[in-house]
Amino acid sequence: MSTIIMILLISILILVHEAGHFYSARLFRIKVDKFGIGLPIGPTLWEKKVGDITLIVHAFLFGGYVSFPDDDKESDVPLDSKDRLMNRPIWQRAVVFSAGVAANVICAFVLVILTAFLWHNIPSGQFNTFVNDFIADKGINVQQSGMQKGDKIWEINGSEINTKYGVYLYANYSASFDGKTSSNLVEQNFEQLKKVNQAFTRDEIIPEGLIIKIPQTKKEEKVVLDKNVLGATALYKSPDNEKLSENQIKLRDKVKDKSFIESDGTFSLNDLAFAVSDTEKPLDIKVERNGEIVQLKTIYSDKEGLIGIKPDTKEVLIPIKGIGSAFSASWTYLYNETKSMILVLGQLFTGKIPLKNMHGVVLITKIGGDIISHDGIFYGILLTAVISMNLAILNILPIPALDGGHLLFLCAEKIIGKPVNEEIANKIMNVFFFLLILLLIFVLFNDIYVLVQPLFNKG
Repeated sequence: MSTIIMILLISILILVHEAGHFYSARLFRIKVDKFGIGLPIGPTLWEKKVGDITLIVHAFLFGGYVSFPDDDKESDVPLDSKDRLMNRPIWQRAVVFSAGVAANVICAFVLVILTAFLWHNIPSGQFNTFVNDFIADKGINVQQSGMQKGDKIWEINGSEINTKYGVYLYANYSASFDGKTSSNLVEQNFEQLKKVNQAFTRDEIIPEGLIIKIPQTKKEEKVVLDKNVLGATALYKSPDNEKLSENQIKLRDKVKDKSFIESDGTFSLNDLAFAVSDTEKPLDIKVERNGEIVQLKTIYSDKEGLIGIKPDTKEVLIPIKGIGSAFSASWTYLYNETKSMILVLGQLFTGKIPLKNMHGVVLITKIGGDIISHDGIFYGILLTAVISMNLAILNILPIPALDGGHLLFLCAEKIIGKPVNEEIANKIMNVFFFLLILLLIFVLFNDIYVLVQPLFNKG
């Protein structure tokens, strides 16, 4: 049921967006031929003529459109008729093309305001993380640190922990003996090894039976995550850019905590430098206990990036005490969410976040359903508001086949003093529409892969 509710909420956003185009066109008395839900790909699920408008629902539900006589070469509306969109002033066309985006922005704010009034709370975007319990076979190290049940995780490696996944991210990126290390650390440790084993060159295989001294080498430094990584709006760029070979990993396990090793004739001094450079990464944690900040003994994640606790994460809610606080909190919430989305979008375009991490409506529906089931309908409505803002941002981008692309052509028309050649404009639109469909298919594949992968892992 929660998934069905999420599907309905997302469907409303598509209707709102297209209604913005539709009603703005009707406001200027511009003729509208069709109002479509979904994209005209594959079969039509439902079609009905209502007055002079054809309502259509397509099987490919990822999108929607409003069609004008200008889009139909066989339309009986005269080419010079004011009923045609292209015969209207630039400012009217700009209003029509941008009205869908405006409708989504208004819808987002209305949904957040509605939540504020009905729930009497708005999420702050900040989270408190408490130690709920220890994992029996993995919590030995963390319990020896002095951590106790009920402690609030206050700080890790100098970073304030106030995001939902802060503890998980620090533990995961600080995994011990993870088979990776930095080239700088390898070089430093090679120099240390070379000083006490001067008879060997870097890549020379050390003869079997010889004893190799292992001096006190440098260990990997603690991980420090910035607020964007902790807020899950950026990926962490690890300095560990060197991957150990299988032989180096076996060697690492042999030399751990040893001051010398007898060569078996399979490794070089360089291999040994790699082996001693893949170490534990310290986690210096401060907790809040009974109103006091307590510094724990250093903790280390295991190979899986776990520290042995079951965290309990609770979002801090902003209480709504009146109309003023409702509008203020709603604006702040939507502003912060929008800023995060723009940051993520920028990182996608610059390649800082790989396209494989790009997801769409299928996964969002699944996640939204889970959120409604676990956290309640108000969190589902707030997610819908965020998606509505996301639709607005994506559609206003100056990319042909999107609303922003139409506005781009209008700007060109204003600059050159005449419309862009219709044949050229149509070819550009068709190319980008095709690319858009390919992107939708790619995103759909990503969504399905994420959803089915756990099933194969279980098998």
